Amino acid sequence: QRNPATPPPSISFLLFFCMSQKVELPSLTGHRTKTRKRDEKKVYDPTGFRDFLIEGLASTGTDLDQIFKFLDTAGNKTDYDYRRYGEALLEILIAGGLLAPGGSIAKDGDKMVSTDICIFQDATTLDRVKAWDQVIIKLMRRYKYLEKMLTDEMKKILVYLKGFSEEHRLRLAQITALWVASGLLPPNTLPVLINEHQVKDSVALNFILNIFTTVKEDKGMPAVITLLKRSGLEGQLDQLFPANKRTADNVKNSLISAGLSEVVTYLNSQENAGAKKDALRSLKASISEEKPIKEIVLDMRETVKKNGLLESEAVVMIWSAVMSSAEWNKKDDLVLEQALKHLKVYIPLFSAFTSTAKSEMVLLNKIQEFCYDNQNFLKCFNKIVLLFYKTEVLSEEVILKWYKDSHAPKGWTVFMDQMKKFIEWLEHAESESEEESDEE
Repeated sequence: QRNPATPPPSISFLLFFCMSQKVELPSLTGHRTKTRKRDEKKVYDPTGFRDFLIEGLASTGTDLDQIFKFLDTAGNKTDYDYRRYGEALLEILIAGGLLAPGGSIAKDGDKMVSTDICIFQDATTLDRVKAWDQVIIKLMRRYKYLEKMLTDEMKKILVYLKGFSEEHRLRLAQITALWVASGLLPPNTLPVLINEHQVKDSVALNFILNIFTTVKEDKGMPAVITLLKRSGLEGQLDQLFPANKRTADNVKNSLISAGLSEVVTYLNSQENAGAKKDALRSLKASISEEKPIKEIVLDMRETVKKNGLLESEAVVMIWSAVMSSAEWNKKDDLVLEQALKHLKVYIPLFSAFTSTAKSEMVLLNKIQEFCYDNQNFLKCFNKIVLLFYKTEVLSEEVILKWYKDSHAPKGWTVFMDQMKKFIEWLEHAESESEEESDEE
């Protein structure tokens, strides 16, 4: 018997059929689905952004606090998001308007659209440039993505120098100097300046010199040297000159004229360091090839003269080359005999470059440092000094002065004890010599 609550089979089948069928929803022909506002793609409109920004800047006057407040607020406008218009923003803040290729301000028809509220027009002193720098820094902190945009924009602006007036180039150089010194702009951006049309009329050269002098005034000379190295310009300064004027003298004279003689000193020291490396490499090769000592002496003298090296620098190189040419025994008692035998071979080479007391003293301190740094030579020091004394490489006057007040601090207590008896003997011999001369 069927339960009264259960529907008859025909009705159950009908219900199942209706539920299993997908019911098509009604639609209106010709109806267009409305796009959500956030999905609409806004048209890129740099001139609209420019007009909006210039109008806003006009209301701030030249008060940089008000300028920053406006710029900070404007960055949140959905119509003119800085993510889309960041490079246009930077062009306007630097040059006063959108830049056309070559560096001129872009026009609307015949009309130039620009503002005086910008670095080119308003930053008439270095202090004012620094004030503008603070505005840019604060803006970068609020909108971090602008930092990369600044780098990209400056790579473009820095090849437009000829399109700017000399006055505007100076202001651009000053703000660029502050940015590269602080790291806001990567220093390795600067070599983009080097291209033929800017090199030809010294535009690039003068711009770089203005950057260096600004950094010197603001941060000091060490910051200029750091910038020179980090920018990659250290080895490219001659490229700032036309091909027929690319000489070391022209580079140095330009730096001196700009009040950057310290850079010249640094470059000279780098040249000197390079010359030393080359000389040491050549010397090691000569020793390794077992060239005659006379030939090595002649080659070394020529190198010293050619590169303007000091004799004291040469004798340090000789010591380094001679001592690095041997495979030293690890046992202390055997290394002494080996060292003395090895050094005797090169006595004429040492003698040729110890003609002054200064060179002798430099060599003696070099031996002291070497014996301390290489512990298996620690007990060899006094024997090496004695060898050089007997062969007249080192004089008794220099040895006595070294012992008294000219020694290096490294291992002094150890070497003082080692040398004590020898020094007493020298002093006794010296006093006997003086007595004999008095009797005469």
